[in-house]
Amino acid sequence: MIKTAIILSGGRGERLRPLTDKIPKTLLPVKGKPIVEHAIDNFKKYGIKDIILSLGYKSEKIMSYFGNGKRFDVNISYCIEKEPLGTGGAIKEASKNIKGAFAAINGDNLADFNWHEIEKIHRKNKAKITLALTLVKDVTQYGIAKLDGERIVEFIEKPKPEEAPSNLSNAGGYIIEKEALNILPEGKSSIEKDCFEKLAKKGVIFAYIHRGQWFPTDTIEKYKTAKREFKPL
Repeated sequence: MIKTAIILSGGRGERLRPLTDKIPKTLLPVKGKPIVEHAIDNFKKYGIKDIILSLGYKSEKIMSYFGNGKRFDVNISYCIEKEPLGTGGAIKEASKNIKGAFAAINGDNLADFNWHEIEKIHRKNKAKITLALTLVKDVTQYGIAKLDGERIVEFIEKPKPEEAPSNLSNAGGYIIEKEALNILPEGKSSIEKDCFEKLAKKGVIFAYIHRGQWFPTDTIEKYKTAKREFKPL
């Protein structure tokens, strides 16, 4: 059973300015709670209670809100970037004391992932990484996965509709075997480009199709949609 999760919460949120001028984007409220608290609720529902928050911009505000996590019935620790490490560098740094497999999510997404089902697919396929994929209407805005059964064989970045191998995009929820991160360089890297794209070619990444809620909040327009439509867990 997966017990530990990393939540990436270090981004500056440039496309959410001026909302993020004074607070980090994952503290923006949706239905009465910060975005990242909904992510913690999702993990807690599936018994994942050891949470590592990977922080950067205005980290002290997030630490002040969550503390050690006791108030939220979880254990929270922090990994603070001295300089931006990208999604890959942040996960590699935050996972240094983790042994084996762990969950990870992009902290600016709102979703009701079923972590038990994701883990089931992960174990069945002896995967190095299992990604939650979600159906998207406009493939030209996302990295799109090409599948062979449950195996992800390739990612195609923002394809033309007629060239898209599917309409399934990375939903920002993962189970990762620690050893899969060995492919990443030290320092700054992208988990998507430097890890997922390379390991997909080796046939060790598998997909869980997420058919529940999924709301990215990385622009003001998307954030407004999430505030309006997201149903708390």
